[in-house]
Amino acid sequence: LSLREAAENGLPVYAECGGLIYLGISLHNNGRDFPMAGILPLRFEMEKKPQWHGYTDLEVDRENPFFPVGTSLRGHEFHYCRPTGYDDIDANTVFRIRRGLGFEGRRDGYCRKNILAAFTHLHSLGTPEWAKNMVARATRYKMEKSAAIGRDSIQSHGKIGEGVINDSKLIYI
Repeated sequence: LSLREAAENGLPVYAECGGLIYLGISLHNNGRDFPMAGILPLRFEMEKKPQWHGYTDLEVDRENPFFPVGTSLRGHEFHYCRPTGYDDIDANTVFRIRRGLGFEGRRDGYCRKNILAAFTHLHSLGTPEWAKNMVARATRYKMEKSAAIGRDSIQSHGKIGEGVINDSKLIYI
């Protein structure tokens, strides 16, 4: 599968800065457009000067696959590009910026399906729950896929079965 197909099929994807740009439609630089992965409906343009350089402080204020609402996130931004083409950034972002630039200085963390992509590079000591949340989401995805494969296998072989996901383990009866 390509990254685009995997993401469309629910693969959890977390991206920071260059990863955010890569997930977009295109990057404009020196008069040319360079195609990106086309997974998120975003376009970016490189500038000659940094658009932001410094620490960030974010608040998660909307549902997303990785962080509970109310979580404070700390990190930094350092990027030369800016977003130029996107629809309703307020409706599709999950972080309120208390310090930083992100998208237009007020929002960051573009979220679609199981994809979360931001300009902010999280600081692991400033956001200690990030690794646990990433692993938990990946584990949940794997369990959901395993349960679906098991159900499909039983249905194709004409046997009766039931997939049950119970917290952190998969029980297949």
